[in-house]
Amino acid sequence: MSGTRVPWQIKYVALSLIWGSSFLLMKVGLDDLQPIQIVGFRIFLAAATLTALIRVTGTRLPRGRRVWGHLFVSSLFLTVLPFTGFVVGEVYVTSALAGIGNATTPIATVLFALAILPSERLTSRKLLAVVLGFVGVVVIAEPWNLTGRPHPLGFLLVVLAASSYGLGWTYNRRTLAHADLGGLAQPTGLLLCGSVAMVPVMLGWWLLSPADPATPWSLVTTAGAGDAYPLWLSVGAIVVLGVLGTGLAYVFQFDVVRAAGTVVSSTVTYLIPVVSVVLGVLVLGERLGAAQLLGFGIVLTAALLINRVPRRLVATQPAPGR
Repeated sequence: MSGTRVPWQIKYVALSLIWGSSFLLMKVGLDDLQPIQIVGFRIFLAAATLTALIRVTGTRLPRGRRVWGHLFVSSLFLTVLPFTGFVVGEVYVTSALAGIGNATTPIATVLFALAILPSERLTSRKLLAVVLGFVGVVVIAEPWNLTGRPHPLGFLLVVLAASSYGLGWTYNRRTLAHADLGGLAQPTGLLLCGSVAMVPVMLGWWLLSPADPATPWSLVTTAGAGDAYPLWLSVGAIVVLGVLGTGLAYVFQFDVVRAAGTVVSSTVTYLIPVVSVVLGVLVLGERLGAAQLLGFGIVLTAALLINRVPRRLVATQPAPGR
């Protein structure tokens, strides 16, 4: 019903803004919450949001132990690990740079697809794109600049987080391609599995935490972050990140895929880092060096090259609005 009331083009733009702003929201949340708390609350809120939508729409959850087993493994690579990598990475690097790191997802997807999908073949275009992507990452990292380069660990974490998405979706494609996971069944299943996985993670963090919070949900200011934002803003940022950025955004994504096809919907990947950079600079006052901007351009070119579809395949895609 929602797909007939709001044009898919508006939802497409909304997706790029929602997902692009997630890096800013994580940065704001870090002022009063620990990284593991942000990851846990984000997944719990998103799972609750989609579970409510499942009940309202009457959609059935996936069935079968095998399906749920693969969903659980996928959820580790599509929720727990990337969410953790990005937010911990942002302890050390800017939200703008974290968004740029997200642009390496298509490159990692190609590498993992070549490794675990028998049908994938290495073409000259894919090889060129992977090499370009690697060059772009090196340029962004600036290993030759020992004083002004981005924090090595922080940038490595965001690149690994983006790579986790590539592995997760490739594993999903390998194991669940023929499962009946239409509508909101798959994202809801992924987030429910992610919620289960986060319970022991959060309990373990709480028991081993040097800050010794009273409960896993106690607010403890991250060391070195200061009090740049009021408490309500930090908490509100994570609520928005969970409900809108990780929950309702899935609804928009499925509507765009149904209306415009997978080729068009996948191009939102290119806009996410652009939005994160703009918001980081304009809202948070972050700055990027010339090497980071140049590297971003190289990585984005590699991603575009990887996802370029031959004309004969584009012609078979459903027209927008159908």
